Amino acid sequence: MSDLLETVRSLAKKTDTKIVLVVLDGVGGLPLELNGDTELASAITPNLDTLAQDSQLGLVELVGAGITPGSGPGHLSLFGYDPLKYVVGRGALSAVGIGVKLNTGDVAVRGNFATLGAGRVIEDRRAGRPSDEKNAEIVTRLKAAIPEIGGTPVEIYTESEHRFVVVFRGQPGEPLGANISDVDPQITGVAPHVAAATDPASEKTAALINSFVARAEVALKDEPQVNGVLFRGYSDVPHFPSFADVYQLDAACIASYPMYKGLASLVGMEVLPVEGHEDALDGKVKALQDNWDKYDFFFFHVKKTDSTGEDGNFAEKVHKVEIFDELLLQLLALKPDVLAIVGDHSTPSKLLSHSWHPVPLLIHGGHGRRDAAARFTEEEAQKGTLGLRRGTDVMPLLMANALKLNKYGA
Repeated sequence: MSDLLETVRSLAKKTDTKIVLVVLDGVGGLPLELNGDTELASAITPNLDTLAQDSQLGLVELVGAGITPGSGPGHLSLFGYDPLKYVVGRGALSAVGIGVKLNTGDVAVRGNFATLGAGRVIEDRRAGRPSDEKNAEIVTRLKAAIPEIGGTPVEIYTESEHRFVVVFRGQPGEPLGANISDVDPQITGVAPHVAAATDPASEKTAALINSFVARAEVALKDEPQVNGVLFRGYSDVPHFPSFADVYQLDAACIASYPMYKGLASLVGMEVLPVEGHEDALDGKVKALQDNWDKYDFFFFHVKKTDSTGEDGNFAEKVHKVEIFDELLLQLLALKPDVLAIVGDHSTPSKLLSHSWHPVPLLIHGGHGRRDAAARFTEEEAQKGTLGLRRGTDVMPLLMANALKLNKYGA
């Protein structure tokens, strides 16, 4: 356990106050032209504007200066776990999020369906974002084509859209290593990489990955769009200090995408069922309302602010921010003692990917100082009293504002 986490654990106390942590995934952005407006600044957000004028704002670096965080490290940081110490691959997060039990010696891998052109050149890393129904159809075909590789059982699961999960089951006395280079180059116009082990214990797993890629391309050769697979995020079974033990909180997760449910589950949050399609926020608000009296901490995840950035769709990302602004009043109506809004990383539409830029943080509660920020935007957040913070500072700040920390020292 890190020094900060251990210190917070020693100070945490149980109270009746409630905390809501809203993560607008990938919400940070960039202007399309120098000195222009970001997606947040372009959005019409009267409710966020009003809230910002009665809150404290700042900026957050999730891992460190200049380092672009993945979603896993970004969320771990927000939950107070140093992402440089607590490392977990996205494969395990997705697997646990869809209810797959991992055993010691197994390796879980996050996969993307992709579109490959002539010479196996990647044309689309997300295969046009197929429907969940198409995803399930392709997974069924792969299950039939690749039930095992060289005696190692292979399990394949639908996640959503272009995402799927593969679990390679280690055998007694033959645990699989997870230290493998990515097949996914994370760019188009090149061929998929060949997986390579970075330690001797992972050589068998790398061979399994390369065999799976080749056999999948054969099985999907007649598909016009979903005809290749890309892998990254290898992981064996991760272990974390309990969120409940560290913070003395009864915590609930409200999310739709398996990866975020998986991470919340791994740290010990209760994952609540959400009605409706994963893109709809109404079901998440209902889950929050229905369970308000049962928990004192809620992690509320909003995905599409990230997906639209990855697609390079500036206008649609603006629209997703405005949709959240419309439902904000329903969150405030519950009167949480502390409401925080933050991103887990930036995903500028201009870059079509995650980036290293700090994300805005808003903390609304009854124990803050006067703040000059007038909107929930990157530029306004620079004026805020919270300053530039590390992601691991967020949970201690929320705990302090909810009066859930004892004094340190005499």
